[in-house]
Amino acid sequence: MAKLAEGLIVDSKGRPSCRWHGALPDYEAYHDAEWGRPVTDDRRLFEKICLEGFQSGLSWLTILRKRPAFRAAFAGFDIEAVAGFGDADVERLMQDAGIVRHRGKIASVVNNARRAIELRDHAGSLAAYFWSFEPKPGARPKKLDLATLMAMPKTEESTALSKDLRRRGWTFVGPTTVYAFMQAMGLVNDHLDGCWCRAEVERERRARR
Repeated sequence: MAKLAEGLIVDSKGRPSCRWHGALPDYEAYHDAEWGRPVTDDRRLFEKICLEGFQSGLSWLTILRKRPAFRAAFAGFDIEAVAGFGDADVERLMQDAGIVRHRGKIASVVNNARRAIELRDHAGSLAAYFWSFEPKPGARPKKLDLATLMAMPKTEESTALSKDLRRRGWTFVGPTTVYAFMQAMGLVNDHLDGCWCRAEVERERRARR
């Protein structure tokens, strides 16, 4: 194999792949099967934006490894169920060693579930709302190398989405957090040029349109 561009490694199957997963089995599986692939399911979108809030100050790998515990703690991220959580549920979750026990972030999930119901009533679905912030193809870099990716921890679109969510009362949705959400849910394809996933993910994104 030719020398790999910066930001790429050879994965466990011998393919050029984004370096950030470090060939760790669970992280590599997430990179291959989930990250960047377009998601239109409201529950998964809600789960991810909540978990991105929990990630603030931590690594995504930490949150990924706790994801089963988060799902158990938050009723599988069923929006109506979480919206019905009260103070006793927040206290219960503060005792749950399987998740990140941060009171503000736990309360944020409950708040955001209530705001998600309002948003769904307004837009028809969370998917319709979030995907309306998908960047136009011409707004994306023609070449996505590591230097280009590292230079955009947030974008015009993630800033606009963050601002609109906060206007609607959502919390823990800053523009950098929102951009990570957009990357993961396929609103943008940030697999680097040369990663085996990039073309496959782009086909899935085009099929969604």
